[in-house]
Formats: sequence, C-alpha cells, structure tokens
Amino acid sequence: MPEASLSIHDLACARGDRLLFKGMNFTLKSGELLLVQGGNGQGKTSLLRLLTGLARPEEGEVRWRGAAIGRQRETYHAEMVYLGHANGVKDDLNPVENLRFADGLQGRAFDAARAVATLERLGLARCLDLPCRVLSFGQRRRVALAALLLAGATLWILDEPLTGLDVHAVALMEGLIRDHLTGGGMVVATTHQALNLEGVTVRRLLVGNVAIPEMA
Repeated sequence: MPEASLSIHDLACARGDRLLFKGMNFTLKSGELLLVQGGNGQGKTSLLRLLTGLARPEEGEVRWRGAAIGRQRETYHAEMVYLGHANGVKDDLNPVENLRFADGLQGRAFDAARAVATLERLGLARCLDLPCRVLSFGQRRRVALAALLLAGATLWILDEPLTGLDVHAVALMEGLIRDHLTGGGMVVATTHQALNLEGVTVRRLLVGNVAIPEMA
C-alpha cells in the first residue's frame, strides 16, 4: 500500500458566482498538521468539505495515497474522520449509545468497554447514562471527540475543534492531536484559537480568493 499522504492538485472552489480560491496545491504526510487559516467566508469550511468528499471542486483533484478520493471512497472514508461544527450527537441517546450508533454507521464492531474507557478519559464518567439532550455543549463535544478517537482513522479533518470547550478541555484536545500526530497520524484543522502543539510539525495554509502557491 502506498505511504499515507493527502494531496490536492490545482484545486478551485466557488460559492455561487464567487470564486473562493483557485490554483491550490499541497501535500500532507504522516505526523503533520495543516492549519487552514483565513477570514470568515473565505472558504475554510468549503475546503474541508472538498477534502472529505462531501463536495466537488470546480477544478482540480483531492488524492489520498496518490489516488483520487472519488475513485476509492470506501477505502478513503475508512481512513478519514471528520468533525464539523455540528457534533453529530443524537439527543435521545446517551453517550455510550451514541458511540455504538457511530460504529454501526461505519460498519465497525462496537467495543463497549473501550467506549466507556474513552468517555471516562474525556471526563464524562458521570454522564454515561444521561441522554445527550441534557448535556452541555462542551460535554456533547466530548462525546463527539470520543467518536473521533474510536474511529481509528489515520486522517483527522477538524473544523473549529476547540469551539465550546473550556480551558481544561482545550488542553485535552491539544494532547489528543499531539498524540495522534506523534503516532503517525495526520490532521487538517481550522481554528480561531491558538493551538499549543509544541514538538509537532505544523504547516499553515492561507485560504482566500487568490491563487495559492504550492507549499514546500
């Protein structure tokens, strides 16, 4: 199997009649984080949607392990996990049931003991039997983070992952990202908040409505 890498080639994206960006190129490899930056409405979330395969580019191509993601969707989605603005948590299910549901959607065997241990690690030990509708936004975000960890994906695509988290949870998220990268994973993230990721390779990509040169 080719080495894990995410690359985009001459990518262009438009919203209606407005060109968000064009001529975008980059390659991301194991152990690297790509921090996508730019003002509101400049195309950060649109880029992430292209990377996940939820949208198609106006021009160009997204590749995983050297092949276009459109030609290997099942393989790619097994190795990629996306955390967007919405937590994707079902209100009527408790945290453990939500993780069971997430594993079922992805066709993975559910390990209840591992799910509980992950939720407890994220500070949700007292919430395991509560329906998620009664949890705070930050607690619901932690349920989503537990699903992220249990997915076992090489590539994490995160849209504002620190939103709604308190100081302790932000530090926890930074630690999760750092561990994922040092373990050979890859992360693409947007965030308005500073990330403390000392010791890992952080690359930056500015998104705007102009051509973007290829990153070294």
